[in-house]
Amino acid sequence: MLIDHITLNIKAGKGGDGVVRWRREKGIMYGGPAGGDGGKGGDVYFRIVRDIQALSNYKHKREWEAPTGVSGQKRSMHGKDGEDLYLDIPIGAVVYNREYDKHYEFTEEGIHLILRGGKGGLGNENFKSSTNRAPEEFTKGEIGEFATFEIELKLIADVGLIGLPNAGKSSLLNALTRAGAKIGDYPFTTLEPNLGAYFGYVLADIPGIIEGASEGKGLGHKFLRHITRTKLLIHLVAADNEDVSQAYKTIREELGKYDAELLKREEIVVLSKSDVVDKKTCEKKLKDLKKVSKKDVMTLSLFEDEMVKEFGDILVKELKK
Repeated sequence: MLIDHITLNIKAGKGGDGVVRWRREKGIMYGGPAGGDGGKGGDVYFRIVRDIQALSNYKHKREWEAPTGVSGQKRSMHGKDGEDLYLDIPIGAVVYNREYDKHYEFTEEGIHLILRGGKGGLGNENFKSSTNRAPEEFTKGEIGEFATFEIELKLIADVGLIGLPNAGKSSLLNALTRAGAKIGDYPFTTLEPNLGAYFGYVLADIPGIIEGASEGKGLGHKFLRHITRTKLLIHLVAADNEDVSQAYKTIREELGKYDAELLKREEIVVLSKSDVVDKKTCEKKLKDLKKVSKKDVMTLSLFEDEMVKEFGDILVKELKK
């Protein structure tokens, strides 16, 4: 089950306390102040990762705190800083910090400081002066920043699988990612986008678009809305379509009517279900599809493991560009 919304209470580490210590010199009970400062408390970072399941790490633990800095030591030694805390959240997360009333949207991998640890306290050596040679003063470490964070995942898919109903999108997703998407031989098997991860890249099976979807026919805007969040489109046209050229044009026309920018998106065109027609018919449909799309077109049968592997390799190569 995909967890796409969670609330976390997070604290940065408290600074370590300064201490009162004395130098030990032969024949002198107190040889001067030598209390070290406390270490700084650990900071908290969000680490943005390519893992759509990252929020599931917090399903059973909603309270997080970075380690406290170590108290100062004798001989004026500084206490060790508390270790920083790193919390993984997925690319596409939108975060709201309630305490500071700030919103963040993370669309790329990286590391972001969200809470600062408290400063360490001062040892008694800091309070020595010409009039106070044996100070007993010290300060405690400061409390680290804390906040409640609301985290919502708004998926940014690397790849969107598009095509008319029954073009083989869910089957391809399952073959590449083991997503377990529901499949069937009737239209609209998929009623919500299915997600899968392939070598760290997010693939989204966008439910079947029909003619008139941009005007709200069928499931209309509900499906087209998801396509705007993808970086690369894989356009599947099933070989058992009577007219593959028209099938391709139908989808492209609906994309353009909904958002003209979608027509500029990188696109891989695939003649899917190539096993359901004979070789001569497959070659003719491949030629027709190349002509209308003005692109190189791949043929694909999910019953041919070598074809699936070759397609997966090309996909990863394209995504790494």
